[in-house]
Amino acid sequence: MRRGRFITFEGGEGTGKSTQARRLATHLRARGHEVVETREPGGSPGAEAVRHVLLSGAAEPLGPSAEAMLFAAARADHVDTLIRPALAAGRIVVCDRFLDSTRVYQGALGAVPAALLDALEQVAAGAARPDLTFVLDVPSEIGLARAAGRGAAADRFEAQGADYHGKVRAAFLARAAADPARCVVVDASGPADAVEAEIARLADARLSAPAGAS
Repeated sequence: MRRGRFITFEGGEGTGKSTQARRLATHLRARGHEVVETREPGGSPGAEAVRHVLLSGAAEPLGPSAEAMLFAAARADHVDTLIRPALAAGRIVVCDRFLDSTRVYQGALGAVPAALLDALEQVAAGAARPDLTFVLDVPSEIGLARAAGRGAAADRFEAQGADYHGKVRAAFLARAAADPARCVVVDASGPADAVEAEIARLADARLSAPAGAS
């Protein structure tokens, strides 16, 4: 059986990742694909337990390196129990955040050494690497306003200041520029329906190509 495809959504707070990941999954199912929707941190029972620790801020006093290790522990369970089996069964996995978020938040912003992140990625993800990553981009002030408009309490990362989120945006754009074969930057500042249509167009084009093709 042909390996499935792995699609991830990345970007700062309030860029619409969860909404667009859900809409793409719906679109792909309508096209006849078997789709598994998931998220990070979380996506499996063990990883969801770690998610609460990370997003509540309980791990923040331990420092960025410890946070990166906790993200890796959650990711290892997520990959082993959900992502890898779904790909092996030929399904499309659509994931809200994955490796790039760790590289941005703990790497670029938290200054965790690249060598440590490399090792954690290898242990936690192995060969489970995205085939296509949508980097949703909006000015950080718009993203923060959207996040605040949800009405929920800000999590550990949303609660950071505007300067922090500006650096997050720049770091995601740098990640995308460094890997253009995998990453596609999508202007997510417009209406959600227009963003959805562009993502669907791009995904359909990529999925029509052989696995591994850019």
